[in-house]
Amino acid sequence: MEWVEVSVETKTEAADLVTAAFTDIGAGGVEIDDPALINAYIDEGRWDYRDMERKPETGMVVVRSYLANDGELDGKVRTLKASLEYMKERGADLGTAKVSTNIRNDEDWVDNWKKYFHTDKVGKNLVIQPSWEEYEVQPDDIVLRLDPGAAFGTGTHPTTSMCLRALEELVKPDMTVFDVGTGSGVLAIAAAKLGASKVVAADYDATAVKSAKFNSAENGTESIIEIKQSDLLKEFSGKAKLITANLIADLVIRLFDELDDHLEKGGRLLASGIILSREEDVVAAAKLHGLFIVQRHEEKEWLALEIIREEDR
Repeated sequence: MEWVEVSVETKTEAADLVTAAFTDIGAGGVEIDDPALINAYIDEGRWDYRDMERKPETGMVVVRSYLANDGELDGKVRTLKASLEYMKERGADLGTAKVSTNIRNDEDWVDNWKKYFHTDKVGKNLVIQPSWEEYEVQPDDIVLRLDPGAAFGTGTHPTTSMCLRALEELVKPDMTVFDVGTGSGVLAIAAAKLGASKVVAADYDATAVKSAKFNSAENGTESIIEIKQSDLLKEFSGKAKLITANLIADLVIRLFDELDDHLEKGGRLLASGIILSREEDVVAAAKLHGLFIVQRHEEKEWLALEIIREEDR
């Protein structure tokens, strides 16, 4: 399949707004090319950034996504541009908000990830291993084999790695876990390998669903994980003790409306993908829904929040 890389240049603090605009046109996920974040990772010696050169820090980032080159593409790009213009008219400082497109194909996408995606230990025991790399497993390792494909989600981005570390503490034997916005399926697979007896994972994007199913099979977790297409929790039935949602701030806030029907008494929501500048919005919305934040994780400009009901405090 042929893909089109759609990119928006914007200010760092506006990345979440641009991400929301991509989500509204049905994008399965985004990359955020942030020079400051990349430079910090290079300085820390992270394996997946060790071969990259430092970039000048300008206060600007590039938010990009990959859309199928089909009959809906032109309409989606027009809608994206209109959404950005609307935001600017309402006072949002997006910087240039320049939109650019570049035709890619599946081979280009895979090769792009393979350059920078290497085996990485992201928690006490969890190890992310690209499916094309060899790795000598250590006695306490819990290895997640991934091929992110066009669905995004290598597990190394702060929004995901914070969730993975939290899951090592939160997942208990025989627990039911719901994973909203599963992407490559990395959080669902981690939950299954950490001892959950049932995991239901879903994504709005059909490509992500296909990728998550492939990765679940690679990890031998098909008997534990059910994967489907869904807008947030709309296609889920029953309740879970733990719900993971690595989304963006606006979608996390929307998710609060659906928790009563799907979160068990005493259950917990692990919400990530929240840029620091939107923390107050998420916290305020949580309070309005009778929710309480019990744990806050922060890495770079990103947040992951562990949330429970007020009555469960």
